[in-house]
Amino acid sequence: MGKAKPVTVNAPRDQVRRGDVRRPGPATGAVNPRSKVWLERDDKVVLSDWRVELLEAIERTGSLARAAEEMNVPYRTAWYKLKEIEKQLGFKLIDSASGGAGGGGSALTAEAREIIQRFRRLCVGLAETVEQRYQAEFGDLLQ
Repeated sequence: MGKAKPVTVNAPRDQVRRGDVRRPGPATGAVNPRSKVWLERDDKVVLSDWRVELLEAIERTGSLARAAEEMNVPYRTAWYKLKEIEKQLGFKLIDSASGGAGGGGSALTAEAREIIQRFRRLCVGLAETVEQRYQAEFGDLLQ
């Protein structure tokens, strides 16, 4: 039997030399912790960044249809997600007026605006906590 050649797996061509993979140079740039948060009830998503962004887009555009367009999702998807959030929370998030001469539109309820503010505060608070824990655990190692 002959000598087996080293196997190179998923190595870029510029890192392959005579069957061996060269070690990459030292990493550059900062290492930063990242986290995502969402709220669930009975294993179903209630709130997430995307869902809160949908509510914010409704507030900004005054319309679920325009919010869906802005977020590049079908109207039906936006409508379904909105109804899903309302069902999970147990209250309405938008007041809608039908079309007609004024064109109709949607506005967030006071509860929806409160939900957005609380969710954003939760995310900021968790990001601060994650940063503190990261510094405590990795600050001296990954500078």
